[in-house]
Amino acid sequence: MTPDHNDLWFLPLGGTGEIGMNLNLYGHDGQWLMVDCGVTFPRPGRVVADGTVHQRGEPPVQMADPAFIADRRDQLAGLIITHAHEDHVGAVPYLWPLLQCPVYTSRFTAEILRRKLAEFDLLHRVPIHVVDVEERRTIGPFQVEWLALTHSIPDPSALMIRTPAGNLFHSGDWKLDDEPLVGHGYTPGTFKALADEGVAAMVCDSTNATVAGHSTSESVLEKGLLAATQDAPGRVIVACFGSNIARLHTLANVARATGRYMGLLGRSLINMSGAAKAAGVWNADDHLINPAHLGYLPREEVLAVATGSQGEPRTALRRMAMSTHPDVELEPGDRVIFSARAIPGNEEAIDALITSLKEQGVEVITAEAADLPIHASGHPAQDELRAMYQWVQPEVAIPVHGEAEHMDVHAGLARDCGVPKSLLGRNGDLFMIRPVPGMRRQVAEVGRLGWEKGELVRVV
Repeated sequence: MTPDHNDLWFLPLGGTGEIGMNLNLYGHDGQWLMVDCGVTFPRPGRVVADGTVHQRGEPPVQMADPAFIADRRDQLAGLIITHAHEDHVGAVPYLWPLLQCPVYTSRFTAEILRRKLAEFDLLHRVPIHVVDVEERRTIGPFQVEWLALTHSIPDPSALMIRTPAGNLFHSGDWKLDDEPLVGHGYTPGTFKALADEGVAAMVCDSTNATVAGHSTSESVLEKGLLAATQDAPGRVIVACFGSNIARLHTLANVARATGRYMGLLGRSLINMSGAAKAAGVWNADDHLINPAHLGYLPREEVLAVATGSQGEPRTALRRMAMSTHPDVELEPGDRVIFSARAIPGNEEAIDALITSLKEQGVEVITAEAADLPIHASGHPAQDELRAMYQWVQPEVAIPVHGEAEHMDVHAGLARDCGVPKSLLGRNGDLFMIRPVPGMRRQVAEVGRLGWEKGELVRVV
């Protein structure tokens, strides 16, 4: 099955009907363009009566099965990574040997990707092209423009994909944050100009389509995090997503304001901060101390940022809760702040982690219970989706990056915004945008691959 010069197709292999594991294909004139190549992680486990976590025996990393495009890799013009979150970039080291194509991405994402590839001895094999926002590249029969948007990680980009058969707008993960603190912002005029040019279809993030209103800006969190920290009698441990460099910047401000030393606990946090420094998106005023020194400081002088906000095993916060962390041992009177919300499916493991912390006499503050905001989502709520549809005015809306409920609500919202047609589907469905917009049929049997003990295994 190969698209001809009249065809403009969209084929998701991962991330449509689920949150995570994104892998998308666009087809035109005999070639395909891949957008994102991410992983997902099994739920942390089932909590049993004694509070321990029972692992389900699934591989620790899972990704979309690329068989459809791997069988046609001579038709694959390139791979674009929209940003550096694991569900968009994490599968590249595993799957690139099957794809053998050039990769295009931003400077910060390229820093993250290079570190991943080095672990697989692929660093000097994968051709990585660093692209700036507002830059245009011709990739096979596709002309691609990178458009600045905001998200919970530096340098995310939306894409305008132009072909003679029609234009496509791919949102990636995004929100409309007027004060993102780190990285580029966005300009409404950029997206209004797309409407003047004409957009055949808009493929768009559905994660928060069920949430009314507008997402919270990163810029408003400092007041809440300062209030949650300043009266703590002992250590303060903040659990958050390590990729949110803006949140780390805010916490560095909080550390300075409260006279505390800030350190990072967890490999992914340390890796992200290193990539941010290399990409020039780390504030030079934000100084970190060696995590090995945290245990020797007076408790009231410590602000540590830790991995493990989702209750994952082997993360820094889980190890502290089990009193097995090599650098920090929690004591009664210490405080743990969850500057993150639960990813659906992780609630049980998070509750077990909180129970374990409280049993040690550690105070816990969650984003849901805090008096002021201490967490902001990186995805658009309904008012932001409405704004984007009013700006871009696509002929067709294709909701992705969500479960069925999110995509159903998203499709209804797009119709209410005057979009003539909304198409709903799932992984493996081929959306025929041109020459007959609105057709959809199943063309690929989509499963997932898992990574365990150095080998790819099929998850059934």
